[in-house]
Amino acid sequence: MSTISYPVMEAFATVQGEGAHSGTPSWFLRLGGCDVGCVWCDVKESWDANAHPRHSLEDIVSAAVDSGRKVVVVTGGEPAMHNLAPLTEALHEAGLQTHIETSGAHALTGTWDWVTLSPKKFKACREEVYPLADELKVVVFHRSDMDWAAEHAERVRPDCALFLQPEWDKRDDATFWILSWIAVKPGWRISLQTHKYIGIP
Repeated sequence: MSTISYPVMEAFATVQGEGAHSGTPSWFLRLGGCDVGCVWCDVKESWDANAHPRHSLEDIVSAAVDSGRKVVVVTGGEPAMHNLAPLTEALHEAGLQTHIETSGAHALTGTWDWVTLSPKKFKACREEVYPLADELKVVVFHRSDMDWAAEHAERVRPDCALFLQPEWDKRDDATFWILSWIAVKPGWRISLQTHKYIGIP
């Protein structure tokens, strides 16, 4: 029995709603703790790691296995604030795939089957995280965010999937901006928060 634990805000079975794996049945593990501080964050309650109970590594993996889902998406908050190597090792030993969504503001630990990099203006992405990204997903809140996203695209691998996602509260304007922009920018796609449209977590 290990003594490793993580602050867990919530864990639940759902369908991945965003990006390249949209529509994939998944087990979501939302860890507490974030020092990025996005003004439009829709899970501000995740920011304080001490506000959430710590769960043992064994219990976290057991719940993921019991869910019957083969993909575990680790999110936050900013999950990379934690040492995730023991978590990914245990999930892989249990036969599960490991996906993460990170802002890149912290060094990334662990072994990941898919890395979604979602950089934020509020805290810079570390240079060493860019080559690890399988998917670049930038939330569009202002029209200028799309050109800002293009600057990050120059730092990721050539095979990295590129997505722009409307910020939910500005989705009408942002969707229009994005559709106009990607029409003349090859390689970019729009990502929608489909879980919010269909009313699931």
